[in-house]
Amino acid sequence: MRFWRWFGGKKDEMEKFLIVGLGNIGADYKNTRHNIGFSVVDALAAAHDVSFETKRLGALADFNYKGKKILLLKPSTLMNLSGKAVSYWIKTEKVKTANILVVTDDLNLDFGSLRMRKKGSDGGHNGLKDIQSRLGSGAFARLRVGIGNQYKKGHQADFVLSPWKKEESQNLPHIVLKAQEAVLAFVLEGADQAMNTHNGLVI
Repeated sequence: MRFWRWFGGKKDEMEKFLIVGLGNIGADYKNTRHNIGFSVVDALAAAHDVSFETKRLGALADFNYKGKKILLLKPSTLMNLSGKAVSYWIKTEKVKTANILVVTDDLNLDFGSLRMRKKGSDGGHNGLKDIQSRLGSGAFARLRVGIGNQYKKGHQADFVLSPWKKEESQNLPHIVLKAQEAVLAFVLEGADQAMNTHNGLVI
């Protein structure tokens, strides 16, 4: 049985966190490097036995975790317009900026590396760029998942939109698991502790 405290006739609601997985919707983009953010939030939803529902500008799932409410968002706007969905759901759910974490791929990190930061630049990532533009700030946490940079000059877009190689696919479940752990640490312990514990190579 769940017990609630009451103040002035209103529930003392659980603190909300918005975890945004970046990616592109559609079969053509499934299991591509650029969609690692989707993979992480999909795994979180599966681990906590919840399903995504199609909502305005994205698919949303939520679950309660140790006294916190976690909202998972997969924008349906395509990567370059991710900020439209993020901005909408931050306002709709009234989530504090400090409780937002964006999970994204990163070309500048070795495959299998995790790097969480409390704020930062977009690093050339169009999804992050649009979120920062819409929010008017880069002061939100992000968890970057390294996808490597084994591509020929001028073929960056082809690389991020290509499927994982066989060896990478074998390591992917472990990387996604470690990313999930980093997300939950962010929720329970805060960004600083999560960064100390989970940043680095995980394979």
